Amino acid sequence: MGQGEGDRSAGEHDEGEGGVGGVEPVAETVNGLYKTELIHRRGPWRTIDDVELATLGWVHWFNTTRLHGALGDIPPAGYEAAHYAQPALAG
Repeated sequence: MGQGEGDRSAGEHDEGEGGVGGVEPVAETVNGLYKTELIHRRGPWRTIDDVELATLGWVHWFNTTRLHGALGDIPPAGYEAAHYAQPALAG
């Protein structure tokens, strides 16, 4: 990371970052979960490869196993599969 990258305080953003549709707060929440549940809990890490491999496992768990309250307590992958299994509306 270059100087100044990633060291902004919460709520600060560069011009042009609008957080359109609440995307920025959602990304910050996911990043916080990632850091809390994986990086800080299972570190210290020996190599970047160790972090990358653990990240792959965490993302897989996050999308396929973790129950999401806003989605009816089902994993995001299950919610997405159910969505696409619905018949298309005639238009």
